Amino acid sequence: MKNDEIEHNQEMNEDFASMLESSLSFSSPKRGEIRQATILHIAEREIIVDLGTKQDGVVKYEDIQRMDDALRQSLKEGQSIPVFVLATSDTDNSLVVSINMGMQRYDWEEAARLKEAEVPVWVRVKGFNRGGILVSWNRLEGFIPSSHLMSATFNPERREVLNELIGKSLEVKVIEVDQDRRRLIFSEREAQKESRQRQKARLLESLQEGDRVEGLVTGLRDFGAFVNIGGADGLIHVSELAWHRVDHPRDVLRVGDKIQVYILSLDRETNRIALSRKRLLSDPWENAAEKYHEGQLVEGMVTNVVDFGAFVALDDGLEGLLHLSEMGDGSLKEPYSYVQKGDRLSLRISHLEADKRRVGFTQRWGTEVSEGDKGGTSSAASTSSPAEDTPPAEGGA
Repeated sequence: MKNDEIEHNQEMNEDFASMLESSLSFSSPKRGEIRQATILHIAEREIIVDLGTKQDGVVKYEDIQRMDDALRQSLKEGQSIPVFVLATSDTDNSLVVSINMGMQRYDWEEAARLKEAEVPVWVRVKGFNRGGILVSWNRLEGFIPSSHLMSATFNPERREVLNELIGKSLEVKVIEVDQDRRRLIFSEREAQKESRQRQKARLLESLQEGDRVEGLVTGLRDFGAFVNIGGADGLIHVSELAWHRVDHPRDVLRVGDKIQVYILSLDRETNRIALSRKRLLSDPWENAAEKYHEGQLVEGMVTNVVDFGAFVALDDGLEGLLHLSEMGDGSLKEPYSYVQKGDRLSLRISHLEADKRRVGFTQRWGTEVSEGDKGGTSSAASTSSPAEDTPPAEGGA
């Protein structure tokens, strides 16, 4: 009998020691922690949860009110759910926790996944400050810097424009996630870039090389002009803008111009569209031999000025060189003080080689002075001018 009693006491001591060890090793909840809890009871104004401690956690009415309808209706007794420890002891000596802030853990994890996957999401505009737009996504607050906003031109002084954005939904991409600093940054610009790529891919499927379409000039660069055709931008290289030399696209186009363009090439792997404007214009060299002749008086615009002369384009795009020696009276040392880009000049065709796509101009037709005639006596032009271009002699026999 005594042996049985001794064994029973030993078992009780072991159980007590085990319970004591368990209680000593347990870490009490700390403010700011996220713990897994089990819902014990759901009431109208509070929710009681078990965190595995002697003290049950309480979800206050204010936190329940902040829950979206879908989350509130999905909660069930016995359900395991993450909670955020707000206070280890309030005025009622309660352990106060938040389901909303606990669920934010999942939102931070989802935000990090979306950033890695580069998947666009929708956010709702809540307000703005001097740096950008304040937005909400799921249970998190985020920010769109002004440099990444596309829906409006950001100007904190023009509050009426920014106020119109409040309440609207914007498609964005996650570009920065820092849960420790509660920093969640979105970019509307990056999302629209991807949207344009998708739209461009769809457009490429419907286009064929050689098609003629209408487009809107959206940008001008040194190397060419960007033209929007059906929601996607294509590029007209500067060499495809006109048959004559184009120094800069602004010489022939303006942003906002509606123009007809020719589909030069389509690269469906890189989503690139090469366009041409000049392919829809008549090639001036095709009938140059029939339309022009040496000595003919023409008008053209200076397209470029170089050390040895100026390039001049006629109205139909035929372009040639007015050499320095053919300018004015032929005594100029440099052309820059005599002509400028954009000047319109009257001149004559000095030589024409249509088969080689070459034409030269002169302003000295019939004024050349022969090398052997130094006394000031004018000689005839080295190349005879047409009769209609030669003034009649004064006086009679």
